[in-house]
Amino acid sequence: MTYTLHTWPDSAALIVRLVLEELGIPYTAVTIDRPGGALDSPAYRALQPLGKIPALETPDGPMFETGAILLYLSETHGALAPAPGAPDRAAFLKWFIFVTNEVHPTVMQIFYPDRVAGPEAAPAVTLTATARLRDDLTLLDRMVARDRPAWLSPDAPSILGYYVATLLRWIGTLEPGHPARWSAGDFPALCAVLAALEQRPAARAAAKADHLGPTIFTNPT
Repeated sequence: MTYTLHTWPDSAALIVRLVLEELGIPYTAVTIDRPGGALDSPAYRALQPLGKIPALETPDGPMFETGAILLYLSETHGALAPAPGAPDRAAFLKWFIFVTNEVHPTVMQIFYPDRVAGPEAAPAVTLTATARLRDDLTLLDRMVARDRPAWLSPDAPSILGYYVATLLRWIGTLEPGHPARWSAGDFPALCAVLAALEQRPAARAAAKADHLGPTIFTNPT
């Protein structure tokens, strides 16, 4: 089984690449000619109708939406998440969807606040999104510290772990002084997950492919 990942460095495709590497399954990475307008090409829109990144070609047809791709890979290969029917599947799903539907969009608002309500409202959007993100990550961090779930743990990789780690990576690349930028003491339970994941061969391979630094999650460059 071979996959084709349509990617751009340090985009949401990084999350999918991390999972493909962790699963150890064959895939081909195709870097999109983003500056050349490939996202709007008929060929790419046939894979990703919204013209966003990533898209993954699979034996079952093209996939888009990061969360859907991750769940598909996990269920297809029986790894990196509780299986359907497992006792901890419900708890995993609610936090996974929380990250896909709440945390990820909020991070995007911080990076692209003008997309929400225009350039004039960008400063207000940034402040609101930053406050919401802090609350969301604090909630997630406290859950990890309290419940110690196997599906978001320093002890084993998961699709949710790589998802959260990549989102925190992006926030960590913000300029010093930006209100959304975090430090290790802000989310200690999550940072323990990040520190463990970035030592894995999958993270090192993905970092090399996207030309990122060795501390891909805890001290991103």
